[in-house]
Amino acid sequence: MSRDVLRVLTEARPVELDPEARVDEATRTAELARAMAGTRDAHRERARRVRPVWVLGLAGATAAAALVATAVVPDDPAAPRGPAPVALDARTVLLAAADRTAATPEGTGAYWHSRTLHRSHFPVTEGGRRYTIEVTQATDSWTPARPKGKQWSRTQNLGFRPASAADRAAWQKAGSPTRVKVSVPISPKLKRLKPAVYEAAPGKAQVQSSPLVDGDKVYWIGRNVTMRQVRSLPTTPATLRKELLRWYEGHGTESNAPMPRDRWLFEVGGLLVTDLPVTAKTRAAAFRMLADLPGVRSIGKVRDAEGRPGVAVAAVERTPNGVLQRRLVIDPARGAALASETIVLEPAGINAELPPNSLLGSQTFTTTWTDKPLS
Repeated sequence: MSRDVLRVLTEARPVELDPEARVDEATRTAELARAMAGTRDAHRERARRVRPVWVLGLAGATAAAALVATAVVPDDPAAPRGPAPVALDARTVLLAAADRTAATPEGTGAYWHSRTLHRSHFPVTEGGRRYTIEVTQATDSWTPARPKGKQWSRTQNLGFRPASAADRAAWQKAGSPTRVKVSVPISPKLKRLKPAVYEAAPGKAQVQSSPLVDGDKVYWIGRNVTMRQVRSLPTTPATLRKELLRWYEGHGTESNAPMPRDRWLFEVGGLLVTDLPVTAKTRAAAFRMLADLPGVRSIGKVRDAEGRPGVAVAAVERTPNGVLQRRLVIDPARGAALASETIVLEPAGINAELPPNSLLGSQTFTTTWTDKPLS
C-alpha cells in the first residue's frame, strides 16, 4: 500500500459565514450531529468527498455457544429459571464475533451496497415547550468494485418524531408542530450553526452519481484508499493495527480535533466491521484488534435502533461537549456489527442541557454485494 497520503480534502468555507450559500438538509443534519457529538470541525463532512455520502481468546464455537446460551432469559414469571446468565466481557464478545465472521463466505458483485439509517437527537423549543426529536435519514451507497466506475448514492430524510414518550407529551402540548427549527452552538467564534428546518413527513429521495476520485479512490479511512487497498488490508490483528497506525496523526479521521491513539483505532476499527467491504478475514482481524484495545468494555445486551438484538461494547471519550460513550452493537453469533451509537454520559458544552445518558445519535448498517446500483 502506497505511503503517499492522498489528500483531496480541502477545508470548506463555513456556510455560516456565507449568507448566500445553500446547504442541503442532509448536510445540515450531519453538521449539527457532529457538533453535538464533540467534533470540532463540523464543516469537514461537506468537504469529504471520497467515501460515499452517508466518521474484538475463546475458540469460535465455544464463544458463540456461550453467547447464545446466555442470550435468552425467560420473561414469563412462571417459567422455570436456571442460574442467572453470566455477563460476557467485551473481549469475549468481540472474539466470538471474530471467529464467526472469519468463517463467513465471501460475497461477490459489481458494487458494494451499504445502507445506513442515521438517527440524530436534537433539542427543540417550540410553543414554550422543550423536547427532543429524533431525525432519521436513510443513505444508500453503491461503490464500484473496479476502477473508473461511478459511485452512486441515494439519500432521503425520513422525517422526525419525538424521541420518547415524555418528549411526545411535550410536543403535543406545544401543538404537535410538523415543522421545527434546530440550531445549536458550535464554538465561541461561530456562535451558532445556521438553523436547520425539519419536517415530520419524509422528504423526497435525492440520487447522485460521480466518478471516483483519481479514477479509483473509493473510501476515506484516515487517507484515501482504493477498493483494491481495502480488500487487501492485513488479516491478522497485529499487522492490521500496524498498517492503520501508519496513518494516525494525533487527531480524528475527519477533523483536526485531538484524538488518542486507542480511541482512533476504535473509530477506524468500527468502520472496518460495520460498513466497509473488507474481506471476512480482515473483518475478523479488526474484531480481534478491537478486543485488544484497553478501555473497551461490554455494556451488555441491547437492541439497536432497528430493534435488532445484540451486545454493545463501548469506549469513552472526553470532549468539550461532555463525556461521550461510543458504542458498537455486535451480534457475535453472526459475526456482524449492527450499529454504532453515541451516548452523552456527562453533559457539557452544547450538550449541557441534556440529561445524563442521553442518546445523541445512532447509525444502523446493512451491507451486501450487488451487480447493479440503485437496486
